[in-house]
Amino acid sequence: MKTLKERLDLLKEEIQTDGFLEGKGLSKEENIRIFCYAAEEEQTVAHFIQQLRVDPTLNCRLMECDLYQTFLSLCEDLGITEAIPEMEEAEGGIFLLEQLHSAIGVQEFVSKIQYEPHRRGDVLMLTGVGNAFPFMRVHTLLEALQPYFSDIPILVMYPGSFDGHYLRLFDRLEPNDYYRAFSIIAE
Repeated sequence: MKTLKERLDLLKEEIQTDGFLEGKGLSKEENIRIFCYAAEEEQTVAHFIQQLRVDPTLNCRLMECDLYQTFLSLCEDLGITEAIPEMEEAEGGIFLLEQLHSAIGVQEFVSKIQYEPHRRGDVLMLTGVGNAFPFMRVHTLLEALQPYFSDIPILVMYPGSFDGHYLRLFDRLEPNDYYRAFSIIAE
């Protein structure tokens, strides 16, 4: 079994290969790859991503999207950031979550994440998956992103497990069915 550091080193190599960038070997499937890790390893993964962002030897262009930062940005756009703590205190967490889901849906996330033009060598890397829960579920977002990012690979940094059929956030929550992705650099 490989250590997380060994797997991250292999990931860095893999995302630069033509096979990854072009989705070779996927039989016309979506080029979505999921890198799973234990939630308690989040700081190690965050450090790796930080180093990757500034690595001058990288021959691909990482387009990182932190889903939690995207959520916060959407709240700012709606002018509701200041009201969230007060609403939670007055009405409770369940009410707040319902209100946030009615105001910020998957299409708002997609609109915020989209960029043009995509270039050969781009990799959309989704981070902050655990922090964005329960405001956004990654399986729902991936379904919605596919039409807009079919020409570049999507790499999901996922604090949990994926067995090829089910995503299980933090290895604790109820698994969600998702079969259009592939694991990358297995444990």
